[in-house]
Amino acid sequence: MMSRVLGAALPQVLRSVAWLLLPTSFIALLAWATAGSATGNTGDPLRAALWIWIGAHSIPFDLSLPPSGLAGHLSYLPLGALIFPVLAIRNGVARTIERLDNDSSLVAPARGVFAIGYTAFAVAASIFSKTDSVRPVWYFALIYVLPFTLLCAATVGRRVALGQGFLYGSRIIALLLGLSSIIFGLLLLVNISMVKNLTTVLQPGIFGGFLLLLLNILYIPNAIVSTLAYFSGVGFAVGSGTLVSPTSFRLNKIPAMPLLGALPEGKSLISLLGVLIVVAAGALLVTWTISLNQKVLVQSLIVAVLLAAFVGYSGSGALITDAMSAVGVSPWKFTLAIAAELGLGALLALYLPRVISRK
Repeated sequence: MMSRVLGAALPQVLRSVAWLLLPTSFIALLAWATAGSATGNTGDPLRAALWIWIGAHSIPFDLSLPPSGLAGHLSYLPLGALIFPVLAIRNGVARTIERLDNDSSLVAPARGVFAIGYTAFAVAASIFSKTDSVRPVWYFALIYVLPFTLLCAATVGRRVALGQGFLYGSRIIALLLGLSSIIFGLLLLVNISMVKNLTTVLQPGIFGGFLLLLLNILYIPNAIVSTLAYFSGVGFAVGSGTLVSPTSFRLNKIPAMPLLGALPEGKSLISLLGVLIVVAAGALLVTWTISLNQKVLVQSLIVAVLLAAFVGYSGSGALITDAMSAVGVSPWKFTLAIAAELGLGALLALYLPRVISRK
């Protein structure tokens, strides 16, 4: 039985890896051929392709920046890139289950074998692709990739029964992120001249312009998280010692990244009205669960806070240099703000009508 599981799962692991690695290898080779290399070693673009694959799985990097060898860290990675591993893993698991003829006794072990094999490749790629200047933090492959792969694999081939608390809690966070994405899009349109100026400064060329566009698209989810943090009142950072929020505006030099054209020009106390939207979302959560019971409401709030913590952690990190050692939201401030505002909205929706009716 195990030999059949291994024979079905392991080839699909390699296929899922290649599904993303081959296109990134082509892009890296094309960029290397266009820009050249200081060493002329053809192994450079292949190693770069592995780094792109590793970064797409949110595995951070420790850096030693040439020529001085200053230490750096890259953990602010594009959340949008996670869609590619999700598609690759789901496709590989689906093919594995198909090869096993949907045998229910083999499907669960096959999912486990697939996740272990995929994680083993991520660990190996992190270890063997390191150089003196770029070192993927290999143990994050175990922390991130293994549970991520297991979660993706568990949702293939069967319907996953989600509890009502998870259902409503995830919906309210998705609603807040959806509203933030609309606001962020409007801000980009309003500040389109600044976006053009930042693009012009880079002068990326045709091929570089395509890569810059792709990079900005993949960083849009990070920007949406920062937008939600801004309108929840806590704000976000664009470098060490900076803070962009409705009540504070401390900003130094910013990277020439077109998405940053949506940044406000100063304090904006009127943006604190966004707090009312998050509070209203807490009240909306009560209306969704009022026909059930208070236990579902509490579970929904807990799930929403946990998801906010995950989103906040994923939307923060360091961007190579000490000056950009703090980028994105503060995970604990963001989580605390969302928890307090959702909780306030839920309390108002529960008790305010009772107070009014008594009066």
